[in-house]
Amino acid sequence: MAITLTTLCRDARLNAIETYAGGTAIINIYQLTTGSSTPGVNTGAVPGTLLAAITCPADYFQAASGGSMIKGTAAWSDTSADAAGTAALFRLCKNDGTTPVLQGSVGTAATDMIVDNAVFAAGQTFTVTTFSLTDGNG
Repeated sequence: MAITLTTLCRDARLNAIETYAGGTAIINIYQLTTGSSTPGVNTGAVPGTLLAAITCPADYFQAASGGSMIKGTAAWSDTSADAAGTAALFRLCKNDGTTPVLQGSVGTAATDMIVDNAVFAAGQTFTVTTFSLTDGNG
């Protein structure tokens, strides 16, 4: 028999992510170096270029419900991208900007985090349009 968790337990695990990351967590968006593989979330360095860093607004996630959680209603955006490149990876970090909490793919469709434009120009404004997490009940 597999271990299963109640929905309320799964919601509590999801809500703990924002608590652990802190109220001013940072989302770093990277272009990966050609030929490199996606690093594990527990590794320090990402092989690529930091394109942008978003300081999360207060209550950046809505309260988890039904085993999933979505971004809050406040905008997740950066008014001036740091570098030019094509976004491929994001990392949610604690407010020091370097301690990873979670990571995933980023793009305009069929990725973990959806942004309005994945091809960044230095200085451009961009916005995260869709982001959700689901607790896999394991």
